[in-house]
Amino acid sequence: MNRIPEGDGVPVPAQALHVAVGWLTGHGVPDADVSALLLDAGGRVRGDADLVFYNHAEHPSGAVRHLGRSAPGAPGSPAADWLWLDLARVEPDVGRIVVAASADGGAFGRVPGLDVRVTDATGTPVAYRVIGDATTETAFVFGEFHRWGGGWRFRTAVRGYGSGLAGLATDFGIVVEPPPPPIPGPGYVPPAPVPVYAAPMYEPPPYAPPATVPAAPAPLPRGVDFPPAVYQGRGKETVHCDPHLPGGGWVLLEVESYHSLLTTVESCDAYGRAEDFLLMAYEDDVRARTVALVPRSRPLTLRVDADAPWTLRVLPLSHARRFDSHVEGLAHDLVVYDGPPGVLDFLHHGEGHFSVHRHAPPEDPLHDDEERTQLVSEIGEVRVSAPVAGPGLLRISGDGPWKCAVRR
Repeated sequence: MNRIPEGDGVPVPAQALHVAVGWLTGHGVPDADVSALLLDAGGRVRGDADLVFYNHAEHPSGAVRHLGRSAPGAPGSPAADWLWLDLARVEPDVGRIVVAASADGGAFGRVPGLDVRVTDATGTPVAYRVIGDATTETAFVFGEFHRWGGGWRFRTAVRGYGSGLAGLATDFGIVVEPPPPPIPGPGYVPPAPVPVYAAPMYEPPPYAPPATVPAAPAPLPRGVDFPPAVYQGRGKETVHCDPHLPGGGWVLLEVESYHSLLTTVESCDAYGRAEDFLLMAYEDDVRARTVALVPRSRPLTLRVDADAPWTLRVLPLSHARRFDSHVEGLAHDLVVYDGPPGVLDFLHHGEGHFSVHRHAPPEDPLHDDEERTQLVSEIGEVRVSAPVAGPGLLRISGDGPWKCAVRR
């Protein structure tokens, strides 16, 4: 692995990369929460959305994502918190991407085996540095990606903060607002102050039931039936689906892989380049469902990647589960909501990232695509509500069991 001295840098490819802040677990050892800050030419964020961390897991550009923390093992085993970034998607006015982390429950001086590493999408090492001089810091800048001669470089630039993620974020232009004071009552004991970040990943718009109850919208069509197809492979492979799949319609994808660290499915553009993540699963054993939109002008092409054998099934949408009031599932699934506008209440039992995307037909019939909205983006045990505008496909991703109930 390319071990970088302090302040030195190495060229990195302008493609998808993984960044991990790692450490060794143990009794009383704080966890590290990794984050990324996208900076302009002046070294400042352009807005709160340029801070990507556990409570704002994806940058609007799609160039940076917080993937979450690996499951803790026995004391002394390695752990890591992960970022994914694609330097080819970074907006032109972003000159640097800073990699940082805050300590959850203590100072970094109590964290053994602290390091930062960069690998490409295949796991090939790109850069690595051990962080061995931490003491009372509760947040660290570990390094940064910066533009260099038309490309990108990664260099280590360690700088510590005693004020946690709030102090680090403020240094780069993020406005951190304190929580509103609570209303005291009998026996009230004020809690310790906790910073609240100004822009969470999802803030549901105000929802009010209509004055009159409209007629229920028509349910989504079940789609055109076709013979299911099965594809098998190992590692990263491109799947060219049947060219006779109905263009402009959805198909259900079922994915299975076992003993793989990461399983992903991406759609591809007309040139076979990966375009959009349809599934990203970190479980060892994956049995997942997701959805793909078949292009009107060309066959559907997918990129499947797992470091173990995998099976992909392409099925008609009629194979998906449908509901209008309540549904339960596990990890990654695709369900069809057939009900009217309302509020969806979600409960997720897990430790990693929990997200819900809604796919619906375009409002403009001349539009040749789908309407896609992110309803939920949270971490860990989640109780959250989100408004839904009517029938649609719900692409639900988590690492544990979940429930969804509808309020109208």
